[in-house]
Amino acid sequence: MTDGGGSVLSARSDRVSPVPSPVLDCRGVSKAFGGVQALQDFTLRVDPGALIGLIGPNGAGKTTAFNVLTGVLRPSAGRIFVAGTDLTGKRPHVFARHGVARTFQNIRLFPDMTVHENVMTGLHMRHGAGLAATVLGLPAFHRSEDRIAERAAELLGVLRLSDLIDVRAGDLAYGDQRRVEIARALATEPRVLLLDEPAAGLNPHESNALIGMIRRINGDMGIAVVLVEHDMRLVMELCQRIHVLDHGRELAVGTPAEVQDDPRVVEAYLGTSAKAAHRHA
Repeated sequence: MTDGGGSVLSARSDRVSPVPSPVLDCRGVSKAFGGVQALQDFTLRVDPGALIGLIGPNGAGKTTAFNVLTGVLRPSAGRIFVAGTDLTGKRPHVFARHGVARTFQNIRLFPDMTVHENVMTGLHMRHGAGLAATVLGLPAFHRSEDRIAERAAELLGVLRLSDLIDVRAGDLAYGDQRRVEIARALATEPRVLLLDEPAAGLNPHESNALIGMIRRINGDMGIAVVLVEHDMRLVMELCQRIHVLDHGRELAVGTPAEVQDDPRVVEAYLGTSAKAAHRHA
């Protein structure tokens, strides 16, 4: 029994806490296209709140890995679990329903919609009123739309994008389009967010804004993040753990410091200038 002050918990403080289940668990996944092995025996464990980088040159298998992890591609071998549920071979909407969201290298906003409306489309996946209520314009549809509009506005506020709420997406600066696309992915209320080259094409000011946004998503909102990125400053500054791919195989895994000090990685991917830049940052 407890006295109401948590004495049972304190008395059992010597008991080992259970290890949290990973939000995304990729086990020995491979993907072949004809005779070409694009991904070989890839393993990735994403725990709640993790921030993981996936790096490597073009053709290393990074985007293939993302496509397999989100159901866009079916793996040739291996299993993929989301919060303990085996989703191997399931379609992207099933992964999304279980809490996996992603962005793409090419921005996919609706240019003629406002920022607010774009984010609302993400929320419709979770909180839509249903086909009948929508088609017939039933009260449930209007109540649902009001809640979705309110939630979208709240999310934009948390992400510091409220000043863009009524701006047409096609009129946004490129860096703002990137951030709004991330906001729309977050509107699906994911457990884990996969970002495919989010800093591509951004100037230094926009990259810094992106770094701040990712930190809020991961630190303040508690959402696990996995990112593919060629901007080594961003990867080294943000990520807790980094996986390095080379021709579909894992070359190295470790902390930013460990990856930077791996001679194979320094020679093949980072280069001495990137290593020096990080150490003097």
